[in-house]
Amino acid sequence: MKLGDGVEQAIHCVLLMSGLSETGVLSAAALAEFHGVSPSYLLKHLQAMAGAGLLESVPGPKGGYRLAKATDKITLLDIVLAVEGPQPAFRCAEIRQRGPNPVASHFFKAPCAINAAMLKAEKAYRAELKNVTVADLNGRGGADLGKAIATRSCAFFDLHERNRSTVSSRE
Repeated sequence: MKLGDGVEQAIHCVLLMSGLSETGVLSAAALAEFHGVSPSYLLKHLQAMAGAGLLESVPGPKGGYRLAKATDKITLLDIVLAVEGPQPAFRCAEIRQRGPNPVASHFFKAPCAINAAMLKAEKAYRAELKNVTVADLNGRGGADLGKAIATRSCAFFDLHERNRSTVSSRE
């Protein structure tokens, strides 16, 4: 299974935003700069996550994005579904009923065994993603890596974090 690049970008952005101050926001451009990705591509995913209720979007020149929920309430599945959509990765097109001389249709009343196996795997994959929260990911990777990430994030926040207390979140 291959997930789009937007999933990785979205997860990393959510992790970064988990370090914002209580009133802080980051612009889509700043998030794209921090991760070295396309601003327009990332913006599409930020908007999808805002639409899914994972992020809060603050409009205006001092606006940006911040988490709409606590990190222990946002799962990897939430992010994947916001970015990729709810459709299963495998979609059975019933090709066994195509081609020359297909088998009689009464044989196809039961679900395709391939489709059943793929959906079972999808269910297990989604269950695992649902068990991992953003809070679970914070601090993983060891003390040295955590310290390096915190240093980089703090320096970035000093330059790019916007204080939304001066901006109405309902504009």
